[in-house]
Amino acid sequence: MFVGIERAVLEKACVEVIETILYCLPNTFKGTIYRIGKPPDLIAERIASGIIDDRREEISWGLPAKSGYNPPGKLWTAYRDEPGRPLEAMSWCVEKQKSWTAQDPSTNVRSIPLQVEGKCDDFHHMEPVLVRKSDLKLDRPSSFEYPSDYNGNIIWKDTEHVVVAVIKIHFYPFTIKVNSHETRVIQKLSRSLGTELLSYHLRRDSMKTMEQLAEERLAACNILAHSLRNATTKSGLILYLVKQELGYLRDQWEQILREHRKEGNGKAAAISELNGMLDAMNGGYEDLRGELVDVQNKFLGLSLPPEKGENWVNMQIVRRWKDLFGRCPQDDHKREVVWKTIDKLKNSLHFGHNSESIAHYDKIPEDLKTEWIDLLYSADDHFDASALDRLITILNNPSLEIRSREKSRKTLIQLKALAETMNELEQNTNFILRDVLNGGEDKRV
Repeated sequence: MFVGIERAVLEKACVEVIETILYCLPNTFKGTIYRIGKPPDLIAERIASGIIDDRREEISWGLPAKSGYNPPGKLWTAYRDEPGRPLEAMSWCVEKQKSWTAQDPSTNVRSIPLQVEGKCDDFHHMEPVLVRKSDLKLDRPSSFEYPSDYNGNIIWKDTEHVVVAVIKIHFYPFTIKVNSHETRVIQKLSRSLGTELLSYHLRRDSMKTMEQLAEERLAACNILAHSLRNATTKSGLILYLVKQELGYLRDQWEQILREHRKEGNGKAAAISELNGMLDAMNGGYEDLRGELVDVQNKFLGLSLPPEKGENWVNMQIVRRWKDLFGRCPQDDHKREVVWKTIDKLKNSLHFGHNSESIAHYDKIPEDLKTEWIDLLYSADDHFDASALDRLITILNNPSLEIRSREKSRKTLIQLKALAETMNELEQNTNFILRDVLNGGEDKRV
């Protein structure tokens, strides 16, 4: 590997990335991270591999019993593109420094199961982990030997990066697409992993020179290493993942209430009614009706706070119905039925916190129920550490019969820690910038 890291530390970093992806992306079931060794050999070796259970609560770890990528790994000359042997997605990621998405294995020219066994069941996304040459000081004259392809053409010579690892995530059939939000999340986390690996490398290098540096210089190096480790972890991604977890908890809470009241899903019923009206509508405009059905079905899969949910309905659903009525007029009765059904849809968004729904649910203390509902259904436009602390505390209470209670609690603890690290990173970065701008005259640590 280009960066010098102890194996235990490397495995820990890889496991954390795989855990984040599997717990946060519900259509994934397996994750593997390979490290790419020094050129020209570029040995690709499995470091960590995990499979999440059907309840999405536990991850089983371990490498496949038989694989060419298990330690000691596979040489570049054994997996690069060559005539007469199957093409590998690993070769593409390493040589091109680009991702590979197998959204339809039957047309995946780099699917080993398809080429060797004729199987079409390998839905996955592979993302290279890149580090700038300049960060590794590989952009300077040195004895660095670039690898070459089968035809002898040098690779990476004109790129700004090198590949230090590859992330592979397996998806359930037909749930992954090229440039989907899942691939963008994985790409962001690959950047975070690259920065983390680089920071470990830099910290290890700095330790070799600690005896030669002044105490203040050592402190600055430690701050810089800590900052680099978190540089690409974006606060927007953290907030997005928190929102996703809150939405998941809202869905489970509302399901508990429906079971307690022996009621159906009002949101699903309203969407079903609207779709049925579109199917029964005459007068052409199949494209507009089809688009509206798709939008309504998409909303069924979203879990937004009530106010945001109503805004979404107004912007995406109501607007399209008005456009449809403008092009395909309907009688007053049909229009009235549509608007009443949309009102029912909006009202269903408040099911989990309206007084009628929660009044007779007495399986948790009243004060706990009030606080729980307030936290779940409040606006989530910004990161609120205190609110997250309260939510984590409530999730630790076994009287709350949420199926993913413990998993969600652990996920929110990790996200809160990540957010706090990001805040610390900003403060440390500002300190370093002031120190650099002042020419090192600011000696405060």
